[in-house]
Amino acid sequence: MEISLVPFAALCGVTLMIGWLLHRVYKWINPPCNGILPPGSMGFPVIEVNRFIFQQEGKLFQSWYPETAITIFGKKSVDEFNGALHKFVRIFASKLFGLEYLKKELLPELENTMRENFAEWATKPSIETHDGPADVMFDLVAKKLIGLDSTKSRELRKNYNMFLQGLISFPIYFPGTTLYRCMQKRKNIQKIMSDLLRQRLSTSTKKYGDLLDLIVEELQREKPTIDENFAKDMLVGLLFNSFVTVGPILTLAFKFLNDNPKALEALKDEHEALIRNRENADSRFTWEEYKSLTFTMLVVNELTRMSNITPGIFRKTLTDVQVNGYTIPAGWMVIMIPIASHLSPEIFDDPLKFNPWRWLVCDEYPITLFFMITFFILKSPKTQESSKQTAMLENFVPFGLGIRACPATEFSKLFIALFLHVLVTKYRWKEIKGGEVCRKAVIMFPKGYQIQLLPRA
Repeated sequence: MEISLVPFAALCGVTLMIGWLLHRVYKWINPPCNGILPPGSMGFPVIEVNRFIFQQEGKLFQSWYPETAITIFGKKSVDEFNGALHKFVRIFASKLFGLEYLKKELLPELENTMRENFAEWATKPSIETHDGPADVMFDLVAKKLIGLDSTKSRELRKNYNMFLQGLISFPIYFPGTTLYRCMQKRKNIQKIMSDLLRQRLSTSTKKYGDLLDLIVEELQREKPTIDENFAKDMLVGLLFNSFVTVGPILTLAFKFLNDNPKALEALKDEHEALIRNRENADSRFTWEEYKSLTFTMLVVNELTRMSNITPGIFRKTLTDVQVNGYTIPAGWMVIMIPIASHLSPEIFDDPLKFNPWRWLVCDEYPITLFFMITFFILKSPKTQESSKQTAMLENFVPFGLGIRACPATEFSKLFIALFLHVLVTKYRWKEIKGGEVCRKAVIMFPKGYQIQLLPRA
């Protein structure tokens, strides 16, 4: 009687497979670590150390991006966005968002553009608050960056609508998926950038007065820092970043100010006083006026705290990192979630409440003394109140920190402040539709938020 070896071989194969799987699971649950791993389940250990990670960029951590971001913004431009390339992009961005350029060039042009758009919105039965302000920002940056007029920039802008959804989608590239639809829009944008760059390179002696002139000059150097593919990807990324945060912030401004008459009245009082103090009431908004605003800056802080659009910022450890008594092993991926700190009840009292006054050290101190007082708080023995203020400051990172901090931070604050200035001095508004707020990875208005803008009597 013959004994078949097939069942025995199959049993051995299954046993080996189970053993291999158990070994993999054991290694996953117990990874090698020269210290104590952070608490939490494997894959999602949790420490709140956003500020520390920002400050150690390039030393203990380096940028890392999920697969969808690499696919959307270009593998080469993402992988090589360090060192000389990173420095070049920051220098390039500073030409558009630097303080001197803001004061002398952008501020008056931004005010004119903003007033024109407000006047246009006031003729309509309703506007979608997410899109209107974002269009203003995009138009301005597209003009300064690549010389597009508002008609062409609006056409280009339509292709970006899928980008944010694509960034938080599963990396499945197949017809009908979010990533697939996003990539079709990316192809449209890439073609526009390719045609524009090709045209500029063929007429390189002609200057257009925009920042694309600088890219063309760099590409034609003997040893350029960038190539054409990186230039196109950089332009795509800068245009995307220019408007993506503005819509949610100013949508919240309309919503929270509408629901908080006390804050709206304080904002009106400050800006009306600013106008009264001018020698000529019709004078334009100045840099000095912007820097003198106090309550407005409290509002800007509170809006950026509550609306942070970034669902996560990714980093990779360059070496074993010691933090708060734990060890994050070399090569691990780390995700910072600023909104988790911004909405933490342990850091911010009643964090879902719109409360600009939380940013005052105490009621009798104006915001102009805020940072000076904060210095003494940080240097003096900790009281319960000073510890609270310190925690707020240390965990408030809407624009990042360190060498990768947003180069457009001041520009963004100026844009919000000027928007509020024109809004509260010239207009009022009433809700038409939507306005319900929900939070998933980011803040959302699932039904939109439509208002009617009306001139003040």
